[in-house]
Amino acid sequence: MPRRRRYRRWDAEEKRSICQQTRAPGVSVAQVARRHGLNANLIFKWLKDPRFAPADAVEEAPVFLPVEALGGAVPTAPMASAAHGAHGRVEIVLATEHRLIVEGPFDADALARLLSVLARP
Repeated sequence: MPRRRRYRRWDAEEKRSICQQTRAPGVSVAQVARRHGLNANLIFKWLKDPRFAPADAVEEAPVFLPVEALGGAVPTAPMASAAHGAHGRVEIVLATEHRLIVEGPFDADALARLLSVLARP
């Protein structure tokens, strides 16, 4: 009869310590996982939990960057409709040849308002 596999149990302090090790400069989650004989995905799961994530791992709120649209042309992009599913893709090519790509679910009305603001002189 095969032996049952025993799973290790990690207490909260051990999880916090392991998560803190991932924040050292030049250290990857994979390195910490190998050091402790863990799967890196388990550490990523712990890092999402506010009980174990280091204080510096708290994400900051997104910020808007200033953008200036040059020229008189109004940029246009195909919009996803509800009939085509909740996911879409918008690609905006800037005059500098840089591309802004938005993928996934998005509010088409909000994107249209953004484009109209970007097109203003």
